[in-house]
Amino acid sequence: MAGTQTTEAAPAPGPHKAPPSLLYMVKQVELVVRSHLDELVKPSGITALQYTALTVLERHDGLSAAQLARDSFVTAQSIADLVRSLENRGLIRRERNPRNRRELLILLTEEGRELLARHAGPVRELEERMVRDLTGRQADQFRLALSKAWQALS
Repeated sequence: MAGTQTTEAAPAPGPHKAPPSLLYMVKQVELVVRSHLDELVKPSGITALQYTALTVLERHDGLSAAQLARDSFVTAQSIADLVRSLENRGLIRRERNPRNRRELLILLTEEGRELLARHAGPVRELEERMVRDLTGRQADQFRLALSKAWQALS
């Protein structure tokens, strides 16, 4: 018939698949970021976990081992090995807390700061790559959403 258009029927919808959980997706992002970060810092002889601890000290120098463990997302048991390794490399030093002589504070050395400075550009590029398909506003919202999610569970 003139003027009549034929349209093909849309395919029947398949079985509904639930999207992956947010927890699963966060873990996926964490694992891929850690893998890339490990590759970036490997030439300096450190791991992504050690790099994370150094960045924590860069923001908050002079932490106790317990606080560094919490802020670096490692257990109190594993922080001792991490600190020993970084200290042996000359990237951190320990000194007595003047307010509590029984406590040792962990401080970033100049060598540690230099290592972080060497990796600042490549790490920034990795972060930019992670959010390259987001607008600036979306990246800011993503950062805020992650912060709120962390606060809700802390």
